[in-house]
Amino acid sequence: MENRRILLDMEVTEMERQFADYSASLFREGYLDGQFTQLQQLQDETNPDFVVEVVSLFFDDSERLLNDLTLSLEQECVDFKKVDAHVHQLKGSSSSIGAQRVKNTCIAFRNCCEMQNIEACRACLQQVKQEYFLVKNRLQTLLRMEQQIVATGGSIPTME
Repeated sequence: MENRRILLDMEVTEMERQFADYSASLFREGYLDGQFTQLQQLQDETNPDFVVEVVSLFFDDSERLLNDLTLSLEQECVDFKKVDAHVHQLKGSSSSIGAQRVKNTCIAFRNCCEMQNIEACRACLQQVKQEYFLVKNRLQTLLRMEQQIVATGGSIPTME
């Protein structure tokens, strides 16, 4: 029984190390910024699912906005103010959870809206979609790792 507990402790320690390494890579590669760390710091025993809930809302909002942007840019007569409003919203929500690469792509997208360049806007939309799906995939992996650690009795390493 004691050997089994030692093995479990070693597994948990390894999962915690992998989580810390993976999390650090998301910051190093520019997917996330300090805003995500601040979100993590708001999570505590009274609200253990805070980050998952906020990230899920980000996913829902982003996918709705990306669909709205796609429809807007398919119109014969593009309403650039409407497109810019959607991009502004996406920039704000990505900024609020620390999705740095999505936010930065939105900044370039807004410049294209300002110039009313339809082809550049369509290219930016593709780039924003790509960055969004990359960060979504990585955040889902990070949250899955976190759930596995918690399920085995471990604790989530805090990011500085």
